[in-house]
Amino acid sequence: MVQKAVNSRIGRADNERFLEQFRYLIVASQLLGEQGGLRASAIPSFATDGRLASHEFKVARISPIGAAVTGTTAFALAWLVHWSRRQPVFSKSRTLLVVLVFAAVATAGYTYMRRQWLQYLRQEAVKGASDLVANLQAFEASTSSALALIQEVELVSRGYRLSSPLPPISRIEEKGQVRRCQRLRKNLRAAYADVVPILAEQCRNLSQLIQEDDLEKYLDVYEISNPDMQEAALGYSDSEFDDAETLKALRILQYRLSTLRRVYLCSLLAMEADGGKPDFARWSTVVDSMLNTARPVGEWSEKFNRVLAEEEQFILPSPAKVAPTPGREKIRNSVRKLSGLSSGIRGLQAKMQVLREETSKSLEDTEDVTDLGHSLLAQYDSIGADLKSLVQAWEAGKNALALNIDRHERRISQASSGLRSPVPSLGGLTAVDEGSPSDALRALNGELLSPHQSAPSSDQGSTSDDEVFEAIAIPKTRATMSREERMQKIQDDRLRQASLREQRDASTNMLRELESVINLRPHRVSAPPAGARVTSL
Repeated sequence: MVQKAVNSRIGRADNERFLEQFRYLIVASQLLGEQGGLRASAIPSFATDGRLASHEFKVARISPIGAAVTGTTAFALAWLVHWSRRQPVFSKSRTLLVVLVFAAVATAGYTYMRRQWLQYLRQEAVKGASDLVANLQAFEASTSSALALIQEVELVSRGYRLSSPLPPISRIEEKGQVRRCQRLRKNLRAAYADVVPILAEQCRNLSQLIQEDDLEKYLDVYEISNPDMQEAALGYSDSEFDDAETLKALRILQYRLSTLRRVYLCSLLAMEADGGKPDFARWSTVVDSMLNTARPVGEWSEKFNRVLAEEEQFILPSPAKVAPTPGREKIRNSVRKLSGLSSGIRGLQAKMQVLREETSKSLEDTEDVTDLGHSLLAQYDSIGADLKSLVQAWEAGKNALALNIDRHERRISQASSGLRSPVPSLGGLTAVDEGSPSDALRALNGELLSPHQSAPSSDQGSTSDDEVFEAIAIPKTRATMSREERMQKIQDDRLRQASLREQRDASTNMLRELESVINLRPHRVSAPPAGARVTSL
């Protein structure tokens, strides 16, 4: 116990155990890969309390032996002071002995406190690494999900299929096209503008505390090349891109942030701990660096989670702002049904994520996979039930919306036809002085009227009311196709033209081959007939 108190340097075994624990948290996070590939369903929670979920790094705690040694030392010092004052005559030897004992105790206390402070720094370093890893994972998952959502929305809005090969980003965002997901784009640009300079600054701060050879070793292990580091060193600049909210610019910023994150984590892996005096300044800087990095990253992760959750919901206008009408309420109910469909789809995605994780774990950890088939079959049944309920909800919502639209159009048609009917006046029906009912019928049928036939009879008009015949032309229905149907028709036409072109080329090639064979065949020299005359010169 006295040896530990006097020696403030931590042993080699403790140093190796601390470095192993610290580096394990970073390596196991899978953040050193080129692309994290985390999806929204796998977003870890934001580490707000800073507690470790597992592998807690233990430090020295209060023990009965330590309390007994502290009490004994305090009693011995008090007894020495009392013993030095018992003699009426001043004794230099006793005073010198008391001073030496006090100096020894003070030195031992100082070294012991330094040792405890270094242990505390290491505990904070492990906690900071845990929080940093959790926040970086959440940030990577949130930004990747936001970018994937933007790209998928742009593809679907332009008629592409997600299962088909994706076009380049420059074709997705051509000039003059409407840009989607403006809020997500703005938040992504702001997040990269905030986090990229922070990571670049922290990488520069840590580079002063580590050996360059150690850093190069980890950079080679995780395949971080010099061109990647030069690209990441460009950081973020408002003047670099004409429009920093395009998909191309956001992808470039994401790649730079990914490279800076990997370099920063490699710098943390290259940190050394020998238990001596330099560890105080070194690990104090490391702890401050991890806290300064984890805080903004965690805040942006929380903000992205809120924005993504809001983007997946259909926002309904408040009834207080708009006067409620029956038609508006019906549309509001249809939007609510769409929100229910969206929630069901998210639940199905979560169930698929659980199924993937359980299947991967079972295949990796279990040798006997006979029970896995029954589990997969049960999961298939559960997913099928969810799909059926989604289809039923979709059909119910679609039929209700179509019925409301049909009723609305029928009501408008009836109102418009009522306006075209004869308007009654005070004297009865409106009189028309252009012939008899038979003339009107012949005019409707397209027959020509003679002048004497079209002349009205005065006595007939005076004895009976004239009748008015009207006809409403039904508008010609246009064969409308949706965008997906038009795209499918275009693709079918292209395939048909390609097949016809191949057939035409095949027949042309066959004719050319026959022609070449005929031309290359040698000509036979026929003998002259028997009666022919041969002339020689």
